Amino acid sequence: MDVIKVKANSRTAAVAGAIAGVVREHKRAEVQAIGAGAVNQAIKALVLAKGYLAEDGIPVVCIPEFVDVDIDGKIRTAIKLIVEPR
Repeated sequence: MDVIKVKANSRTAAVAGAIAGVVREHKRAEVQAIGAGAVNQAIKALVLAKGYLAEDGIPVVCIPEFVDVDIDGKIRTAIKLIVEPR
């Protein structure tokens, strides 16, 4: 399962659809964002995805955590949101 990477200019509806699709298929999704704008988009997408999944009778929870990511040899701290059925 791939990590869904969110940028500050990511479309929230597209990210929400990806989150909902991955949760339906794999029963778990991981969303990763670096920076305030990206985290904002990720959270808004998560709220939309929660609604999409609730329509299908799949209540979800989100578990946030920090994760170190290597980008071009530099270690950056990202926010990882693990989305799972409740």
